[in-house]
Amino acid sequence: MRQFSFVKADRLLKRKDFLWLSKTGTKYYNRHFLAIFFPGRTAKTRIGITVTKKIGKAVKRNRIKRYVREYYRVNKHMIENHWDINIIAKKDVAGLNFSQVCSSLKNIFRHIH
Repeated sequence: MRQFSFVKADRLLKRKDFLWLSKTGTKYYNRHFLAIFFPGRTAKTRIGITVTKKIGKAVKRNRIKRYVREYYRVNKHMIENHWDINIIAKKDVAGLNFSQVCSSLKNIFRHIH
């Protein structure tokens, strides 16, 4: 069951990592999310999630972050190599349910690997 864990080492935490990724990373987007990714500098794939106040109040923002974390937690074993990934939610994502978020993220993660 270890492959389905989501530990602190799986996350982008530092502001400098987010800034570095936004400057050097490749961007891919769909209707609901923007993904910025670049081959990772660590031995693990790390993910950062950005949901701005334009999406809605804290309850909506936190729900979107939970959805993205859960999708990543279950599907991170499918990503080849080591990547740093920042997922940025767009305004249209606020009204989606979990299955719709998953289908949108599936498209993005298929492009990454």
